[in-house]
Amino acid sequence: MDNTQPRMRWWGWGEDGHDGPVKPGARAMLTDVCGWPEGVDNPPVALEDVHLPEADLPDAARARFVELLGEEYVRGDHTTRVSHAAGRSYPDLLRLRSGDVPYAPDVVLYPATSEDVDQLLAICHEERIAVVPFGGGTSVVGGIDALRPGFRSCACISLARLDQIVSIDEESLTATVQAGVFGPDLEKRLQAKGFTLGHFPQSFEFSTVGGWVATRSAGQQSTGYGRIDENVFGLRCSTPAGVVELRSTPASAAGPNPRQVFVGSEGTLGIITEATLRIKRQPASTLWDAWFFPDFASGAAALRLMEQTGLHPDIARLSDVNETAFGLAQLGSETQRKGLMAYLKVRGIKTPCLMVLRYDGTASETKARKSAGRWIAKKHKGISIGSTPATMWEKHRFSTPYLRDQLLTDGMLVDTMETSTPWSNVEALHDSIRFEIEQALTDRGTPGFVLCHISHLYTAGCSLYYTVFSEQQIGEEMEQWKALKTAAGDAMIAGGGTITHHHGCGADHAPWLPKETGELWPRMLRAAKAEIDPAGIMNPGKVMNGPDAL
Repeated sequence: MDNTQPRMRWWGWGEDGHDGPVKPGARAMLTDVCGWPEGVDNPPVALEDVHLPEADLPDAARARFVELLGEEYVRGDHTTRVSHAAGRSYPDLLRLRSGDVPYAPDVVLYPATSEDVDQLLAICHEERIAVVPFGGGTSVVGGIDALRPGFRSCACISLARLDQIVSIDEESLTATVQAGVFGPDLEKRLQAKGFTLGHFPQSFEFSTVGGWVATRSAGQQSTGYGRIDENVFGLRCSTPAGVVELRSTPASAAGPNPRQVFVGSEGTLGIITEATLRIKRQPASTLWDAWFFPDFASGAAALRLMEQTGLHPDIARLSDVNETAFGLAQLGSETQRKGLMAYLKVRGIKTPCLMVLRYDGTASETKARKSAGRWIAKKHKGISIGSTPATMWEKHRFSTPYLRDQLLTDGMLVDTMETSTPWSNVEALHDSIRFEIEQALTDRGTPGFVLCHISHLYTAGCSLYYTVFSEQQIGEEMEQWKALKTAAGDAMIAGGGTITHHHGCGADHAPWLPKETGELWPRMLRAAKAEIDPAGIMNPGKVMNGPDAL
């Protein structure tokens, strides 16, 4: 494979051949709740019909790039620019599919080494060219949009050629990895030696180590294996002012932790070119379990007790009533769904909430943990349904974004957002966010259907992940999205949550950062940025310098 080519199709998620229709039961549900436009077939435009702003890169700068990298790795053709022009947020997809892309990099650069990145940033600083780092292109928050406030040109620096696993320290259980390594490639190499990182975000197939670290990613198994920020032991970051190298030590009291300044910085301070990550030995055993609860509160209480008593399921997810109903309609047949609902009704559950769990470890450990989890689930009115729903979820764990592409073709809005909050606030925040989203969409005449699940457990709380469906408001798609996004973001902050648990800030969430942290913290970040990026070329318009986009 040519590792300079993005792995995802230019107009949507993933690769061709994995799309599937919305199941009749799920379509009927959406039609009843939020409407479904009749006769809509709105596929993406042809690649050659995508309109980009004309490239504007000074000849002198291009010559310097070519001298450093060679002609082959300095590209400005239409296909390359389109494939690096946007992430996979709902606004990004609207622009790509319509063929009207208002900003794109003027050039895409492919360094082969960390030192190449150092020199590219030096050139861009001297030439005053904005820089957008690019890993897998999976950002859903406008994190890689080629914004360039105050700059004539914008260069996208792809990390695709930095694709080496530098070393695996089997004694210390760490791996040093270049930023352009994709998730599947890392896991294949680690598992061949009996290890795993255990980091599986939904974007796993198409995202990179550098992207995970730069956005403070949380994988689907983070309850057991930890978020990426918990597992970064060292890193190397290229900045316009020089290189920051943070050694790999298990702990330090040498002032505030500098790793955590760069982890989650989203390319606004520099480009992370290498990271040392904690790894674990592959589990000898994995056991799945699944339960239905009579309501969201009962399931949440069960998860809280599991986490606070030290059980720590490696995967733990609880779907609310809406998400459970939609999942049953989309993944199962109507006969299966009716049979299951009849069975649950007999057991006293009319509006089920599905929980899936997984335990990793030795055979004896997993058996003991599953037994303890079952005791807690039963204590909170759970009804055991074996492991089949959990293994079905695993089978489809990376395929949900393909459904969004099909829904967009059918004229439906679909977007996701997430937050986290203390256990004592879960029910109130869950309800208020759903209400505010539904109200915002209803006010526009396009009722919404809001799904939610709990995942990523902590002793003090958990994350809440929302999926929103609505009929697209043709001609006002972006205004419709802004209304629901504003409603959700305001509800998260007002209700005691965070604006993002793992998607990152990008441009879309940046306006809420000072509302969450206060004005002083963004000013401190901007002061740090001014020291290592005095010209402000690094991913402008993101995190602490978000545009007034909402």
